[in-house]
Amino acid sequence: MEAASRLLCRISLLLLWLQPGLGRTRVVQAAPPGFIESSCPSRIFWVKLDKRFLQGKFFSLELVDPSGGIVLLDEQLAARCGYVLSEDVWGNPIFRASVLGCHVANKADELFSLTINIKVSSSPDMRQAATYTYPMYCTYSPWAPREIVCEENYMEVSVKSDVPAISDDDTATWMSALPEVQKVEYQVWQLIFLSPSGSTKIMVSDAAKLGYSFNNTLARVFLRAPYSSNESKLAVVNGVSMSTVSSTSMYKQRWLLLLIDTTVSCPIDGTSFTDTAVTWTLPSIIPTLVPQEPTFVSKNISVGVDGQRIMHPVQNYILEHNKTHIRITIPIGTAGGRLKSTVANGVHGVIYSINLFLEHTWTDVDWHMTKYTVIKPITTPFMPRIPTVINNTLPEKRTFDVAFGSFLPDVSLVTITIGNVPLSPGEAEHHGYKVYEIPFPNGTKGFNLEVPFDDPAVLKEYVNRNETKYTLRVNYTLDVGPEMKPYNHPAEVECVVADIELPEAVGYCDKENLYLAVPVSALYQHWNLYIGNKLLNQQTVLSNRYLLTTNSTHLVLQVPLFTMGIIYEEVSFQRLKTRFDLALRKANTLETIKTFSVSCNFNSSAFIVCYPNGTVTVSAPMKTIPSINMGKTKLKDSTCKPKEFNEEQAFFQFHVSTCGTSLKFAGDHIIYENEISYEREILPAWGPPRITRDPDYRLTVLCYYPTKERLMHTAIVSNLPTNGSPPFGYGTMMVRSNVSGHRRTRQVLNIIARVSKDESFMELYEPNLTIVKPSLEPMFFEVELKDEEPNVELHLNNCWMTGSSDFKSTSQWNITVDGCGNENNKSVTEFYPVSVSRRVKHPAHFKRLAVRMLIPLLGQVHLHCTVTVCSPPKVSSGNIWTCGGWCDPTRKRMDQHSEPYSSLHGYVLAGPVWIVDPEPTEEKNI
Repeated sequence: MEAASRLLCRISLLLLWLQPGLGRTRVVQAAPPGFIESSCPSRIFWVKLDKRFLQGKFFSLELVDPSGGIVLLDEQLAARCGYVLSEDVWGNPIFRASVLGCHVANKADELFSLTINIKVSSSPDMRQAATYTYPMYCTYSPWAPREIVCEENYMEVSVKSDVPAISDDDTATWMSALPEVQKVEYQVWQLIFLSPSGSTKIMVSDAAKLGYSFNNTLARVFLRAPYSSNESKLAVVNGVSMSTVSSTSMYKQRWLLLLIDTTVSCPIDGTSFTDTAVTWTLPSIIPTLVPQEPTFVSKNISVGVDGQRIMHPVQNYILEHNKTHIRITIPIGTAGGRLKSTVANGVHGVIYSINLFLEHTWTDVDWHMTKYTVIKPITTPFMPRIPTVINNTLPEKRTFDVAFGSFLPDVSLVTITIGNVPLSPGEAEHHGYKVYEIPFPNGTKGFNLEVPFDDPAVLKEYVNRNETKYTLRVNYTLDVGPEMKPYNHPAEVECVVADIELPEAVGYCDKENLYLAVPVSALYQHWNLYIGNKLLNQQTVLSNRYLLTTNSTHLVLQVPLFTMGIIYEEVSFQRLKTRFDLALRKANTLETIKTFSVSCNFNSSAFIVCYPNGTVTVSAPMKTIPSINMGKTKLKDSTCKPKEFNEEQAFFQFHVSTCGTSLKFAGDHIIYENEISYEREILPAWGPPRITRDPDYRLTVLCYYPTKERLMHTAIVSNLPTNGSPPFGYGTMMVRSNVSGHRRTRQVLNIIARVSKDESFMELYEPNLTIVKPSLEPMFFEVELKDEEPNVELHLNNCWMTGSSDFKSTSQWNITVDGCGNENNKSVTEFYPVSVSRRVKHPAHFKRLAVRMLIPLLGQVHLHCTVTVCSPPKVSSGNIWTCGGWCDPTRKRMDQHSEPYSSLHGYVLAGPVWIVDPEPTEEKNI
């Protein structure tokens, strides 16, 4: 009756299993070659499906029951019936089944068979799926009295169940009846679960509802339990967490009571990781499985990977075994496992996976032998592996050689971004770059990049003295791992090459100038030239009376002997030793790289040197007829005599605070003035002077110092003979009183001449500023007397233009003659009236004129003027007085003064003004 009931139940289940397939066509066909591989290690069906046949498809597994039913494999069924569906480290689907599984046909506990259906479809609903039926067979013998399997999702214990011996006469009868008895035996088996709170006894049918699977074979009883059941408990054994189900299987009939220990215990962790190895630790003795530990004897320990036993684990693994632990250490990257590249939070790294199993056989007094098998898939945490950029550049090749790596074979280079332009490896080749893979002996690889220094994307910077720093900025984009995750890695490499040749200057001199010739190759690309702290540009050249010429190879700077920037190394009566320095500075940092110098000796009879510390050195020449005794010359303080002298010159040296030197402020300069004179001998020596043979000899010495800077300037030396020729200086006027008497006094007038921007005379060019005017356009000049005395008048005598600032320049043309405008074939002069304004307090102190060139003239011009400053008589007779007369239509000057008047004479200079082509120009550095 019980057998009939069980058969009916199986028929009902078969109908239920077949019902979901109604209305669908099942296509059964042979599996493609290589799609399915199977083996049977350690009483486990082991099936691998090649993932290449499943790309872009969906699959499911069905179990064919020995009775003919078909069951779809799901997670709940797998844990209860002894099945595992997972992947190996390469992503191939893996199916494992215990030979004691629910749908395995068992013949005498020695031959086992299982048939599965593999359904493959292109649709997730599995319609029109191809079905591949795959039968498997496994033999396993002999069994150990107790065998335990610790799988990923279940624990299984199988023990031998001995029965009393049967007599020879009844053997055939009992053996023929045994299959029918087997069908109903499970109904009377009961399970007793032991826990600290007590014991729980349940029927086998109730245990199945809790996820357990219990059954018996011809000679064995087995229990399969999930890891997370209510009856399981966690315990730590020698540092390893274990999940344990303590149970006793009980078979009870009126004439027989059979109790079998079906306790099972499996590790749930025990793995640890370093950057180089994986360690798996298990306890040697599990107390719940070996109650009498002193009788424990370990017989054999074997290790395998993916179901394949390793014959010599010592070659790749470190297997340690002592009384407490079994420890396996696997170097990361060992064959059998898989090292996979991946990206986590933008960081490149690797993950190592390996599927291990361990089989431990021992004996103890309670169980003659126990075979303990653990299957353990291990995957390390993410391990960062930051790629390294290695600069293998050789400067002499002038090409960046950059290695980037190392990477596993599952990494591919997608693009390289250079100069903000992403390029594929093929496109990079077209741009003149070289991109290629570098294989390494350990199976990894790198990517090599070669970029010439001269490529526009390479940054170039001048550094140190004669070196160029080349910088290559590159961004690598990679596809990482089987998932092809994008990964970006920026890199910057540098190479400093001594490939810049510093220029070498050549210096020489003539009688009046010093010269420096500097090569212009790469000059303004890396450096600029400086005189002191001033950049050598057009303004500096013009304001200091230098002459600068340039050709295709060299820049030649001509420096007059007495001008800004001259260094006087030795000033003596015998010679004048001077030096001129030109600094080569970095254009970006102004660091001085090199100083070019030219030093020469000059034999000059007339010079003045105004030192920055206030010391003045003067060499005064003898320019009188008849000659005088230069040893009797003196400064204003008659105690200041020449330091050295001869028949032709006298050498003075004094400080501006001594020897009667006077001080005057004019604009942005301090003017120190002294005078070298010679006192004539008069006969007789007493009484009114009657006769002298000595000429009047007076030299005015002026030193100009800027009020804002302590720079060394030179000054003029002017000879003042008795005929009253006016002294002159740059931008100032030297005058001398014309009052009779044997002791003449001297006055200094502060007169300046400047250039106006237009005819309004509202804006004037600042001193020392380069002035550029187009050819044929008028030039506007203003001469001003800096004096608060209202009853004086400024008058222009003669004005002329020259190409230099030299008062005696021979190349000149007149602008005014005797105060009247002078028309000639070169220019036209026009005077402008002056009235009171914000700038003008006394119009008589100003003269304004415009000069218009009639013919094209290029180059620099200077305006020279001799002037007269007049004052009215101290006692007026009521007559009209004038200063310099006036001009009639015939352009003849009419002298109208009727009474003597006081006057001072002087000289003034304006310019230079650069005349250029009419095209617009702009100032730039030379």
